[in-house]
Formats: sequence, structure tokens, C-alpha cells
Amino acid sequence: MDYTLLNLGSVVCGLAGWIVPCLGLRKGRIPRLGRQGMASALSLTLCGLALWMQLWYQQHLVDIGDWSALMDTAGAVTGIGAFLLLSTVLLNLGLMYLVGKDWEEPGTAQVGKP
Repeated sequence: MDYTLLNLGSVVCGLAGWIVPCLGLRKGRIPRLGRQGMASALSLTLCGLALWMQLWYQQHLVDIGDWSALMDTAGAVTGIGAFLLLSTVLLNLGLMYLVGKDWEEPGTAQVGKP
């Protein structure tokens, strides 16, 4: 297996994880609540898959004993992974907020009434 393809796959999955929720905002069109939930789940799954590919590649470097490559890339992988996860979660939360805000019509929210 060509383990360097894990890096390419990680980049593709990370970008797709960002693109999926952004598609809901294209041309100001906010999708229905159910579809947005599915898109958010897909986005977070792609983000998780991207992080898993990076972990798998790091494990490969350990297995082959390439300590210099591991030490060179460990800090960058950690920082970029944290940024990918945080930005994907914030993007999805922001879009869910917009969908929820659009979903509730003014005057229909009744507090304290069953």
C-alpha cells in the first residue's frame, strides 16, 4: 500500500468536510432542517476520516522507524488537525444556528406552554 496517499486522502476529506456545510449557504438558500442535519453529520464524518488518515500515516512512520519524519511533522499535524476539527465544528454550528433561526417564524415560539 502506498501510505503517502493517506496524506492526499486526508486533504480531500478535510476540504470536503468544509465544503458540505458551505453548500447550504450558496446563494443565501438555507436548506430544510432535516437535510442540514444530515449534511452536518456528513461533514463531521469527513473531518473525522481526515484525522484518522493522519493518525494512520503517523502510525506507519512509527512502524517503519522513520523517527526524523515523525518528529518533523508531529507538531504540524497536531496543529492542523486541531484547526480542522475546530473550524468544521464552528462552521456546522453556525449553519445550524442559521437554519434554526430561519426555521422558527416570529411569534410562534411559546415559552412555558405545553
